[in-house]
Amino acid sequence: MPVFSTDNSRHDVTGVILAGGRSSRMGSNKALLPYRGGRFIEAIYRQLGNHFSEVLLVTNTPEQYDFLPCRKVPDIFPGMGALAGLHSGLAHSSTPHIFVVACDMPYLNDTLIGTLAALRHSADLIIPESPYGLEPLHALYARECLPHMAAALHDNRRRIVSFFDRVNVCCFGKEKVAAIDPAFATFSNINTPIDYYALREGERRSRPDAAALPLPLSHSWRG
Repeated sequence: MPVFSTDNSRHDVTGVILAGGRSSRMGSNKALLPYRGGRFIEAIYRQLGNHFSEVLLVTNTPEQYDFLPCRKVPDIFPGMGALAGLHSGLAHSSTPHIFVVACDMPYLNDTLIGTLAALRHSADLIIPESPYGLEPLHALYARECLPHMAAALHDNRRRIVSFFDRVNVCCFGKEKVAAIDPAFATFSNINTPIDYYALREGERRSRPDAAALPLPLSHSWRG
């Protein structure tokens, strides 16, 4: 199995997949849609497994993901959105850092993942930037973030950025991201049947520029 991470990040970073969304615009659980001979979430799990020794899934319906050979952990603050998912992933992690992605991101970039993981000791939060702003659902969080996440959730502050002013943040600027992924495709997600159809068509045609398909960027976290 190929390993793309730099230095020893395989062993002190946990890959975390958030699978707590309602998939309301898709009409069914998008994590379970057919993709590359399996289910969508399986492709993401395999890719994170190439980088990190531990991968865990944050979900309140673990029975739907029995096929994944990893720990499934629930929200500690149920019904509190993506921030609660981040908090749970970090709280249940066996390592001091987590790298978090959503369950519907088909174009994760191995080089970008490895680059962000290599920066893990430089700040409490390593977060990339796209032309649309910060991308907290493709970021690296240190254990030091945990009490500040919990405090925000206790105060019913559900926006992911609610605790950012309490921790040391390192922004991996959009110019640096563009040098690795010029189309910023790594942040694209699948929200609707049209998005899914475009993804499957790109895969079917085996286009080398499949990452340039016009999929929407993920910004539902902004809330």
